[in-house]
Amino acid sequence: MKIVAIVLGVLLLFGLIIGFKIIDTRNDLVVQREAVNAAWAQVDVVLQRRADLIPNLVSTVQGYAKQEKEVFTAIANARSAMAGARNPQEKIAANGQMDSALSRLLVITENYPQLKSNENFLRLQDELSGTENRIAVERRKYNESVQKYNTNIELFPNNIAASVFGFSRNDAYFKTEPGARTVPKVEFK
Repeated sequence: MKIVAIVLGVLLLFGLIIGFKIIDTRNDLVVQREAVNAAWAQVDVVLQRRADLIPNLVSTVQGYAKQEKEVFTAIANARSAMAGARNPQEKIAANGQMDSALSRLLVITENYPQLKSNENFLRLQDELSGTENRIAVERRKYNESVQKYNTNIELFPNNIAASVFGFSRNDAYFKTEPGARTVPKVEFK
């Protein structure tokens, strides 16, 4: 009888240890999922800041470059896509459109020397540059949070707790656009 009680006690203790480990793992996954959400919210804030700056920059450039309708249309479309995006994957795709459109806008400014010396344009360009730097920092932090979360739910025995409690992989990473690795051609005339 004494041996049965000891065996039951050991099994109960073992069950409690496993139960506490599973609860601890679940709580850790919740914390990491919320860290991903918080990092995304910060990315969203800086993307919105950029979207708010763009109409002023576009208006300034339009005054000088009236014939560049295609680029302004691309910027307007990208801004609309950003506004209409509902989840991180859609916002990341819209952000890629915006990056491409802004690159073309900055190429246009090279053709208008008066624009490059315009005080309003320079101020807006500095604001946009600062915002782009903030976006890069927040993208990196977001990707790190997603990577940590994804790694943690794949590790054993965390993967068991993750599947029991419904945690799934998050693949909404920011990645470089295919043309982003091409070195721009700089010409001095």
